Amino acid sequence: MPTVLITGASRGIGLEFVRQYAADGWKVIALCRNPATATDLAAVSGEVYIATIDVDDLASVNAAAAALADTAIDLLINNAGINVRGATLADVDYDGWLRNLDTNILGPMRVAQAFLPAIEKGAGKKLVYISSKMGSISDNTGGGMIYRSSKTGLNMAASCLAIELAPKQITSLMFHPGHVQTDMGGDAAPVTAHDSVSGMRQIIAGAGMAQNGQFFNYDGAALPW
Repeated sequence: MPTVLITGASRGIGLEFVRQYAADGWKVIALCRNPATATDLAAVSGEVYIATIDVDDLASVNAAAAALADTAIDLLINNAGINVRGATLADVDYDGWLRNLDTNILGPMRVAQAFLPAIEKGAGKKLVYISSKMGSISDNTGGGMIYRSSKTGLNMAASCLAIELAPKQITSLMFHPGHVQTDMGGDAAPVTAHDSVSGMRQIIAGAGMAQNGQFFNYDGAALPW
Protein backbone atom coordinates (compact mmCIF):
# COMPACT_ATOMS: atom_id res chain seq x y z
CA MET A 1 0.00 0.00 0.00
CA PRO A 2 1.59 3.33 -1.04
CA THR A 3 1.71 6.25 1.39
CA VAL A 4 0.98 9.91 0.65
CA LEU A 5 1.54 12.85 2.99
CA ILE A 6 -0.57 15.96 2.41
CA THR A 7 -0.26 19.34 4.15
CA GLY A 8 -3.16 21.76 4.38
CA ALA A 9 -5.39 18.69 4.45
CA SER A 10 -8.39 20.01 6.38
CA ARG A 11 -10.22 21.72 3.51
CA GLY A 12 -10.27 22.61 -0.15
CA ILE A 13 -7.74 21.00 -2.47
CA GLY A 14 -5.89 19.28 0.36
CA LEU A 15 -9.06 17.65 1.66
CA GLU A 16 -9.96 16.48 -1.84
CA PHE A 17 -6.51 14.90 -2.22
CA VAL A 18 -7.15 13.04 1.04
CA ARG A 19 -10.55 11.82 -0.13
CA GLN A 20 -9.35 10.59 -3.50
CA TYR A 21 -6.17 8.87 -2.35
CA ALA A 22 -7.98 7.24 0.59
CA ALA A 23 -10.72 6.01 -1.75
CA ASP A 24 -8.04 4.42 -3.94
CA GLY A 25 -6.61 2.47 -1.03
CA TRP A 26 -3.57 4.60 -0.20
CA LYS A 27 -2.39 5.18 3.35
CA VAL A 28 -2.92 8.91 3.82
CA ILE A 29 -1.06 11.10 6.30
CA ALA A 30 -3.22 14.22 6.55
CA LEU A 31 -1.56 17.16 8.26
CA CYS A 32 -3.23 20.45 9.21
CA ARG A 33 -3.00 23.18 11.82
CA ASN A 34 -6.08 22.28 13.87
CA PRO A 35 -7.12 18.62 13.61
CA ALA A 36 -9.62 19.09 16.45
CA THR A 37 -11.77 21.34 14.26
CA ALA A 38 -11.23 19.44 10.99
CA THR A 39 -14.60 17.68 11.00
CA ASP A 40 -14.73 17.10 7.23
CA LEU A 41 -11.28 15.53 7.35
CA ALA A 42 -12.23 13.29 10.26
CA ALA A 43 -15.20 12.02 8.25
CA VAL A 44 -13.04 10.62 5.42
CA SER A 45 -13.15 6.84 5.22
CA GLY A 46 -10.05 4.73 4.73
CA GLU A 47 -6.61 4.51 6.31
CA VAL A 48 -6.17 8.18 7.18
CA TYR A 49 -3.73 9.32 9.88
CA ILE A 50 -4.45 12.89 11.01
CA ALA A 51 -1.86 14.99 12.83
CA THR A 52 -0.88 18.57 13.54
CA ILE A 53 1.52 20.68 11.54
CA ASP A 54 2.10 24.43 11.29
CA VAL A 55 4.31 24.93 8.26
CA ASP A 56 5.26 28.40 9.55
CA ASP A 57 6.83 26.86 12.66
CA LEU A 58 10.01 24.83 12.20
CA ALA A 59 9.58 23.14 15.58
CA SER A 60 6.07 22.00 14.60
CA VAL A 61 7.30 20.67 11.26
CA ASN A 62 10.21 18.82 12.86
CA ALA A 63 7.92 17.35 15.53
CA ALA A 64 5.55 16.04 12.86
CA ALA A 65 8.47 14.48 10.99
CA ALA A 66 9.89 12.94 14.17
CA ALA A 67 6.53 11.30 14.92
CA LEU A 68 6.66 9.69 11.48
CA ALA A 69 10.37 8.86 11.47
CA ASP A 70 9.77 5.18 10.74
CA THR A 71 7.35 5.85 7.88
CA ALA A 72 8.27 5.57 4.21
CA ILE A 73 6.52 8.23 2.14
CA ASP A 74 5.97 7.57 -1.56
CA LEU A 75 4.43 10.94 -2.35
CA LEU A 76 4.52 14.24 -0.46
CA ILE A 77 2.11 16.98 -1.49
CA ASN A 78 3.03 20.46 -0.24
CA ASN A 79 -0.44 21.99 -0.39
CA ALA A 80 -0.65 24.33 2.62
CA GLY A 81 -0.77 27.97 1.57
CA ILE A 82 -2.40 31.34 2.17
CA ASN A 83 -3.42 34.36 0.12
CA VAL A 84 -2.99 37.78 1.71
CA ARG A 85 -4.89 40.26 -0.44
CA GLY A 86 -3.04 43.25 -1.81
CA ALA A 87 -3.08 44.24 -5.45
CA THR A 88 -1.34 47.60 -5.67
CA LEU A 89 1.43 49.60 -4.07
CA ALA A 90 -1.21 51.80 -2.43
CA ASP A 91 -2.69 48.98 -0.35
CA VAL A 92 0.36 46.90 0.56
CA ASP A 93 0.17 45.08 3.88
CA TYR A 94 3.87 44.51 4.53
CA ASP A 95 3.36 42.28 7.54
CA GLY A 96 0.86 40.25 5.53
CA TRP A 97 3.33 40.06 2.66
CA LEU A 98 5.95 38.57 4.96
CA ARG A 99 3.41 36.05 6.28
CA ASN A 100 2.54 35.10 2.72
CA LEU A 101 6.19 34.56 1.82
CA ASP A 102 6.80 32.58 5.00
CA THR A 103 3.86 30.22 4.50
CA ASN A 104 4.04 29.82 0.72
CA ILE A 105 7.82 29.60 0.24
CA LEU A 106 9.54 28.74 3.50
CA GLY A 107 6.71 26.45 4.61
CA PRO A 108 7.11 23.93 1.77
CA MET A 109 10.89 24.05 2.15
CA ARG A 110 10.62 23.28 5.87
CA VAL A 111 8.37 20.33 5.08
CA ALA A 112 10.61 19.04 2.28
CA GLN A 113 13.69 19.27 4.49
CA ALA A 114 12.09 17.57 7.49
CA PHE A 115 10.47 14.73 5.55
CA LEU A 116 13.28 14.10 3.05
CA PRO A 117 14.50 10.96 4.88
CA ALA A 118 10.96 9.54 4.74
CA ILE A 119 10.70 10.32 1.02
CA GLU A 120 14.05 8.61 0.41
CA LYS A 121 12.68 5.48 2.11
CA GLY A 122 9.62 5.39 -0.14
CA ALA A 123 9.39 3.60 -3.46
CA GLY A 124 7.54 6.44 -5.20
CA LYS A 125 9.97 9.27 -4.40
CA LYS A 126 7.72 12.11 -5.57
CA LEU A 127 7.55 15.64 -4.17
CA VAL A 128 4.69 17.87 -5.31
CA TYR A 129 4.09 21.59 -4.77
CA ILE A 130 0.69 23.22 -5.24
CA SER A 131 1.71 26.53 -6.76
CA SER A 132 -0.24 28.82 -9.11
CA LYS A 133 0.09 30.25 -12.59
CA MET A 134 -0.11 33.59 -10.79
CA GLY A 135 3.53 32.89 -10.01
CA SER A 136 4.40 32.91 -13.71
CA ILE A 137 6.39 36.02 -14.63
CA SER A 138 5.86 35.66 -18.38
CA ASP A 139 2.09 35.19 -17.88
CA ASN A 140 1.70 38.11 -15.47
CA THR A 141 -1.40 40.23 -16.10
CA GLY A 142 -0.81 42.53 -13.12
CA GLY A 143 -2.35 42.84 -9.69
CA GLY A 144 -2.05 40.58 -6.67
CA MET A 145 1.65 41.19 -6.22
CA ILE A 146 1.74 39.77 -2.70
CA TYR A 147 0.33 36.38 -3.68
CA ARG A 148 2.07 36.35 -7.07
CA SER A 149 5.49 36.99 -5.59
CA SER A 150 5.03 34.20 -3.05
CA LYS A 151 4.22 31.67 -5.77
CA THR A 152 7.06 32.90 -7.98
CA GLY A 153 9.39 32.38 -5.04
CA LEU A 154 7.96 28.92 -4.42
CA ASN A 155 8.51 27.97 -8.06
CA MET A 156 12.15 29.05 -7.93
CA ALA A 157 12.83 27.33 -4.60
CA ALA A 158 11.12 24.14 -5.77
CA SER A 159 12.99 24.24 -9.08
CA CYS A 160 16.32 24.56 -7.25
CA LEU A 161 15.38 21.70 -4.95
CA ALA A 162 14.35 19.56 -7.93
CA ILE A 163 17.89 19.90 -9.28
CA GLU A 164 19.43 19.23 -5.87
CA LEU A 165 17.36 16.09 -5.27
CA ALA A 166 17.62 14.66 -8.78
CA PRO A 167 20.65 12.48 -7.91
CA LYS A 168 18.43 10.83 -5.28
CA GLN A 169 15.92 9.98 -8.04
CA ILE A 170 13.23 12.15 -6.42
CA THR A 171 10.77 13.60 -8.93
CA SER A 172 9.62 17.14 -8.09
CA LEU A 173 6.55 18.67 -9.74
CA MET A 174 4.83 22.05 -9.49
CA PHE A 175 1.13 22.54 -10.25
CA HIS A 176 -1.39 25.24 -11.00
CA PRO A 177 -4.57 23.61 -9.66
CA GLY A 178 -6.83 25.91 -11.64
CA HIS A 179 -9.26 28.50 -10.26
CA VAL A 180 -10.93 26.07 -7.89
CA GLN A 181 -14.16 26.18 -5.91
CA THR A 182 -12.62 26.46 -2.44
CA ASP A 183 -12.67 28.99 0.40
CA MET A 184 -9.79 30.76 -1.35
CA GLY A 185 -11.13 30.47 -4.90
CA GLY A 186 -14.78 31.16 -4.15
CA ASP A 187 -17.97 29.34 -5.09
CA ALA A 188 -18.07 30.94 -8.55
CA ALA A 189 -14.72 29.46 -9.61
CA PRO A 190 -14.97 27.38 -12.80
CA VAL A 191 -13.10 24.26 -11.60
CA THR A 192 -14.33 21.84 -8.95
CA ALA A 193 -11.91 20.50 -6.38
CA HIS A 194 -12.71 16.99 -7.61
CA ASP A 195 -11.74 17.76 -11.21
CA SER A 196 -8.62 19.69 -10.21
CA VAL A 197 -7.31 16.95 -7.95
CA SER A 198 -8.27 14.17 -10.33
CA GLY A 199 -6.30 15.86 -13.10
CA MET A 200 -3.24 16.45 -10.95
CA ARG A 201 -3.31 12.88 -9.66
CA GLN A 202 -3.23 11.55 -13.19
CA ILE A 203 -0.14 13.61 -13.99
CA ILE A 204 1.55 12.65 -10.71
CA ALA A 205 0.92 8.96 -11.35
CA GLY A 206 2.53 9.08 -14.78
CA ALA A 207 5.45 11.34 -13.91
CA GLY A 208 9.05 10.23 -13.61
CA MET A 209 12.46 11.83 -13.69
CA ALA A 210 11.84 13.02 -17.27
CA GLN A 211 9.26 15.42 -15.81
CA ASN A 212 11.38 16.48 -12.84
CA GLY A 213 11.19 20.20 -12.09
CA GLN A 214 8.35 20.94 -14.50
CA PHE A 215 5.37 23.25 -13.95
CA PHE A 216 1.97 21.89 -15.00
CA ASN A 217 -1.62 23.00 -15.21
CA TYR A 218 -4.00 20.55 -13.55
CA ASP A 219 -5.04 19.32 -17.00
CA GLY A 220 -1.47 18.39 -17.93
CA ALA A 221 -0.57 21.44 -20.03
CA ALA A 222 2.95 22.76 -19.47
CA LEU A 223 3.03 26.27 -17.99
CA PRO A 224 5.55 29.06 -18.66
CA TRP A 225 7.79 30.40 -15.93
